[in-house]
Amino acid sequence: MMAAPGNKPQNLIATLRELLAYMGRHKLLFLAVALLVSVSAIANLLGTYMIRPVVDSLAGGAYADFVAGIIATALIYAAGVVAAFAYTQVMVHAAQKVLVDIRRDLFAHLQKLPLSYFDTRNRGDIMSYFTNDVDTVAEAMNNSFAMVIQSAIQIVGTLAMIFILNWQLSLVVVVGYVCMFAYIRYSTNKSRGFYQRQQSALGELDGYIEEMVTGQKVVKVFNHEEANLAGFRDKNERLRVAGTSAQSYAASMVPAVVSISYVNYAIVAVLGGWMALTGQTDVGVLASYLVFVRQTALPINQFTQQSNFLLSALAGAERVFAAMRVEPEADEGKVALVETGEDAWAWKVPDGYGIGAWGALVPVAEHNMAADGTVLTTGLIPLRGDVRFHAVNFGYTPEHEVLHDINLFAKPGQKIAFVGSTGAGKTTVTNLINRFYDVQHGEITYDGINVKNIAKSALRSSLGIVLQDTHLFTGTIADNIRFGKLDATDEEVRAAAKIANADSFIRRLPDGYNTMVTSDGANLSQGQRQLLAIARAAVADPPVLILDEATSSIDTRTEMLIGRGMDQLMRGRTTFVIAHRLSTVRDADAIMVLEQGRVVERGSHDELIAQHGRYYQLYTGMLELS
Repeated sequence: MMAAPGNKPQNLIATLRELLAYMGRHKLLFLAVALLVSVSAIANLLGTYMIRPVVDSLAGGAYADFVAGIIATALIYAAGVVAAFAYTQVMVHAAQKVLVDIRRDLFAHLQKLPLSYFDTRNRGDIMSYFTNDVDTVAEAMNNSFAMVIQSAIQIVGTLAMIFILNWQLSLVVVVGYVCMFAYIRYSTNKSRGFYQRQQSALGELDGYIEEMVTGQKVVKVFNHEEANLAGFRDKNERLRVAGTSAQSYAASMVPAVVSISYVNYAIVAVLGGWMALTGQTDVGVLASYLVFVRQTALPINQFTQQSNFLLSALAGAERVFAAMRVEPEADEGKVALVETGEDAWAWKVPDGYGIGAWGALVPVAEHNMAADGTVLTTGLIPLRGDVRFHAVNFGYTPEHEVLHDINLFAKPGQKIAFVGSTGAGKTTVTNLINRFYDVQHGEITYDGINVKNIAKSALRSSLGIVLQDTHLFTGTIADNIRFGKLDATDEEVRAAAKIANADSFIRRLPDGYNTMVTSDGANLSQGQRQLLAIARAAVADPPVLILDEATSSIDTRTEMLIGRGMDQLMRGRTTFVIAHRLSTVRDADAIMVLEQGRVVERGSHDELIAQHGRYYQLYTGMLELS
């Protein structure tokens, strides 16, 4: 959530807790960093304190003590340098390990989120989690973790040393410290909210750039370059305003601290000089004391300089952890899918349970009966592909229902077609079968089992889907076909390509099945990409197919060529077809005509034509079908 300027982010404490938990996974490395940083900071303090004995020995003529003091000071500073080099190297490894963990957990969590999460968010903004947001955490860890520890030790150590050397003058220094920290707190509170805005604006800008770059062909076709540039300038300006506001407060901290430290030093130098002239302190103490006072601003300056990184990192981490706190896709299904023989599968009902009315999972009392005496189906249930909708109502949001009282059945091996105008609910129906979304009312049963009781991984592995919008992944042609069945052999891949009639064009490619696919298949035609998507479904060999107008991007000649292959692919399988070209569904066992989320007609092609209703109007062109 975007914080208002000057307000504390709502999840700051939770963000810190989660970040520390990740660091705790590698606590030995961070403890080593803390130890080495402490050695470096203490060496700096001791080196400054050594000015006192060195100056006193020189003033007293004790040259042997003077030389010994110089050597001791050199050794102390050398130890500090070695410790500083060591902690920077250890810190790099520790920070990278934490970032690997965060990226891995974030990606793994995103895989578990429901489809609705991605439907409601910009892809570029999600990508920004892995780049900008995580990178700010990396920058803060590499630059700030050790520096904050070092600054804290130096501030406390410096205060202790100056009180040891001269407690009267130290009271003046403390007043300066109070002024410094008061201003730091004020600036930090002011800039924190703007850093939140900056990260959000950066994610929005990244999303816009990703979207426009992906759609460059459309942009150029419609001469949209100037409008795109205007949109970019607007989002870029919002990022500039948020960034400027954040940096203006943060950048003022260092000059303010330096100015206060100069005034503090001048006052202490005058008072210290007067005390030395009046014999209230010696020259060695004053020399060491003034160096400490001069250095008081250094750790505070370091801390304020790191505050930019820290605030930006907290804003980025908050966005990342907010995504990781999103509830994953619920899967209460207990029914698994098991192989019972060659090309034979069955649903395995968990021990102690049976399938009751409406496909419900019911505990077994005795003799395969429920507590009410109902006989239950237990053990293995053959996977046949019998899909039924029972009075299903559904809405993507609770207040807006898009499907109303849907009742339908598809017996094993039947081909069911959905037709209707755009927005009628055709794709929504198929999204419910594979549980991309869950129904609010009613039941969907698969072989007599409520789909909510089937484990989602098992349910989806029994379904093959060919979408209208294809998506190919970076890799070879064979890899993309094998996406439907990761352990498919080369022979199975080629057989699937032949079913989809893709084998001929694949073999004409420069490297055949080893041809690389990049940029979502930009080096292939839309029709070729669709053929690969069909081959991907064919290699999965599922008992149920969902075809969202799988031939919509294929020309008429190619469609005729793959007709036999598609018939072979659908033979013996329950098939749901979303049709835009009615010529593709004439042979369907049943055609469902949907309008405004309701089934208004159902029947075979000939039956619906004879009714002279909605389907007749669509088929004869009397009503436009989108």
